[in-house]
Amino acid sequence: MRKTIFVLLDACQYEAGTRNLGYLEHLIDYEKGAKYKVRGELPSLSRPMYATLLTGLPVYMHGIAANETVRVLECDSIFSLCKSQGGFTAAAAYSWVSELYNDAPFRPERDRIRIHAGGMIDAGIYYWEDDYPDSHLFADGEYLRKQYDPDFILYHPMGIDYQGHLRGAGSREYEESVGKANVILSLLMEDWMKEGYQIVITADHGMNTLGIHGGTDAEQRDTPLYIFSSQVRAGRFEENSISQLNVAPLLCRLMDMPASREMMGLEEIALA
Repeated sequence: MRKTIFVLLDACQYEAGTRNLGYLEHLIDYEKGAKYKVRGELPSLSRPMYATLLTGLPVYMHGIAANETVRVLECDSIFSLCKSQGGFTAAAAYSWVSELYNDAPFRPERDRIRIHAGGMIDAGIYYWEDDYPDSHLFADGEYLRKQYDPDFILYHPMGIDYQGHLRGAGSREYEESVGKANVILSLLMEDWMKEGYQIVITADHGMNTLGIHGGTDAEQRDTPLYIFSSQVRAGRFEENSISQLNVAPLLCRLMDMPASREMMGLEEIALA
């Protein structure tokens, strides 16, 4: 199984990412990876999209219709598929991820740090305050990666979403939060690539200037997708939007494991 890192930049709008993720854009310019524009599924809300991105299913199929839908998913996900192939899974993520793939409801005294405690994620460190610093989140993820050597690991920072809700997309604070994520990634990715990881970076949804998401316009739905893998043709493929349902089967392909029967194909992504 090919080891894969999945970075979910919560609420990173496509245009804001393109403006401020300068290191990633540099790598795309030099054909070290591929970039796509993703048309997000609806509703453009966090918990439903945490489910969609990692199961490859639309909301009506996986059933997580709102942020207030608090339960463990009953369908296959990247985590469960990886475990079924004998792989080890990890996540440094918001507590809702734990509720979807481990236990619900989240209880900090039980679930803040979960190592071999059941569920689909073998090793996890979770936070529940939206202002948890992205620097701390990536440090949590690096601890899990180096300590447990997982086959699949999720890094899920919330700083962009937090500033978007406070100030709105287009604000200085929102744009700076995307830039801060860019700096952190620039300090980590060289080592990740040298160590042979497949890397996928995207977002669950965007954000509008009012600090709102959940609706249908491009500000709320469109997100960037960066892929760094020898299995995907390098270059810019942003002319037309692709479906967010591509992300889960892409991760399966990169990890060299079978996708679930319900996942869509990968005709929209240029494979190497």
